[in-house]
Amino acid sequence: MSLLQISEPNQSAKPHQHRHAIGIDLGTTHSLVGVVRSGRADVLPFDDTPLLPSVVYYGDRSATPIVGQTALGFNDPTNTIISAKRFMGRSLADIKFSHPYTLAGQENAMPVFITAQGEKSPVETSAHILARLYAHAKAALPTDSIQGAVITVPAYFDEAQRQATKDAATSVGLNVLRLLNEPTAAAIAYGLQSAKTGTYLIYDLGGGTFDVSLLSLKDEVFEVLATGGNSALGGDDIDRLIANFFIKSANIHPKDVDNTQKSNLSHLAKIYKQKLSEHQAVSVEIEINGKPFSTILTNDILKQICEPVIRRSLQTCQQVLSDAQLDKSEINEVVLVGGSTRMPIIKEAVQNFFGRQPLCSINPDEVVALGASRLADQLINKNENNLLLLDVTPLSLGLETMGGLTEVIIPRNTPIPVARRQTFTTHADGQTGMVIHVVQGERETVADCRTLAKFTLTGIPPMKAGLARIEVTFTIDANGQLTVSAMEQTTKVASQVNVIPSYGLSEEQQEALLTAGFMNAAADKEKRMLIEAQVEAEREILALRSALSEFGGLLDDTVKAELNSKINTVTDAIASNDKTVLKQAIKELKPLSDHFASIIMNENVKEALSGTKTSDWS
Repeated sequence: MSLLQISEPNQSAKPHQHRHAIGIDLGTTHSLVGVVRSGRADVLPFDDTPLLPSVVYYGDRSATPIVGQTALGFNDPTNTIISAKRFMGRSLADIKFSHPYTLAGQENAMPVFITAQGEKSPVETSAHILARLYAHAKAALPTDSIQGAVITVPAYFDEAQRQATKDAATSVGLNVLRLLNEPTAAAIAYGLQSAKTGTYLIYDLGGGTFDVSLLSLKDEVFEVLATGGNSALGGDDIDRLIANFFIKSANIHPKDVDNTQKSNLSHLAKIYKQKLSEHQAVSVEIEINGKPFSTILTNDILKQICEPVIRRSLQTCQQVLSDAQLDKSEINEVVLVGGSTRMPIIKEAVQNFFGRQPLCSINPDEVVALGASRLADQLINKNENNLLLLDVTPLSLGLETMGGLTEVIIPRNTPIPVARRQTFTTHADGQTGMVIHVVQGERETVADCRTLAKFTLTGIPPMKAGLARIEVTFTIDANGQLTVSAMEQTTKVASQVNVIPSYGLSEEQQEALLTAGFMNAAADKEKRMLIEAQVEAEREILALRSALSEFGGLLDDTVKAELNSKINTVTDAIASNDKTVLKQAIKELKPLSDHFASIIMNENVKEALSGTKTSDWS
């Protein structure tokens, strides 16, 4: 008989007290919960399976929501919410993929599902799944021993999607120790940190999401070099492709098949897909629109059906390698994660692409939960050998400056947690307030980026333009949560905002932002140079007009009229949006403005020295 969880003498404040932290893989199609006991990470099984279907049934107004396997038994797709993770942190306008649900809400806000039990948000649906996992863990572990949880999310989840996941967890009483990127969790589960150094690519194709991360391990620091993915690509899409193949093979148009039957066909397609993981061919016997249909499904046919999914996933792998400026030959190991990687055609495609046998010895359904469990155990026990995890920002973060320009504070693929500061100043004389406009994207102008938040800093002391000093700080914590603060350095008046957008970016939107940044780099640079010249010219004009109002009497009428004329010429040049014209106008203004500045300086020196005797300077 073994003795478990022994403390050194006098080192346990409460003898026999157990401390556990759970790791949760909140998956699109299945979810798992794991824990480390006696140094071993295990998944806590539900009956004979570790997998809890990520499904919630809201079919009866008087009933409580039904979660898991039982929820799959109802032939009611409108009220059976599957793959809620795809909707987390997304706006109604973002949701372009096929689904059987009735959605409501504003275009730029996260939608709600219309069910027999009323409106249910993706956060609420995820909360019901997390509550079931939490209750299952509490039943399997000693009373009150759970100290918190590490919950995994796709690496490309942005601030809104991460916050939505955290909100779902806290709403059911879970203490969230960390939100952990799923690929990093897989690396921990495989113990890749024991290699001390190396570069690893994690290929994670689950039921509803795909993501790939490139990890670098050096001196016990795990750094995410680059990430990519698609929150609407996975095994569910393969099931739908197979179902559509059956429909078209039966010479029936997909529009002639209702949502209920499509859902049933997708479920059957999944069964045949799983059988093909162990056989070269399977016999298909189904009904479509009440008519029997039979065919033979082979791995070769399945490969053709899945080609769009495989191609898009490998394109993402190539993009991640390009972002990190690495070649496939520089990857030490490729790790397969997610139930869909059980498919022989997926393994073969990845092996052919990278030219090496991928790691897949750990159950791909469980590997993420096991890694999360190991990190959770480290966090509550403050293990001296804790692995340092450095995830990265998926897109650049910055704020708006004069002229609508984007000033990047934290560039994309910066390791997190991170804090960056930059000092700004006022644009106009006597300015007492400032709007801080936080944006995300790779373009030079705010109009081409995505707004994350706006807040106002007031109480700035009125002074000449350019004299105030406002320090703006961007902070991203280990969970990827962004906080932006601004402080005026003289009065220490401050304001801040926790950036929680109402919806998140899909992988396609992130890719579009990146692609636009690359394709328009040269044009954006020219545009930025023009706007910077215009802003500088406007500041010059403001300063000159302010000086004219105060010191205009020092100039004779002819010089004053010429100066005003050149000021008007520069104003017209700014409006022309022609850099050459503006440059010439500023060149003509400069001698006059420099002359005026020297007159003002001489007058100030004369006033300072007036009434002073030579002996005063002895």
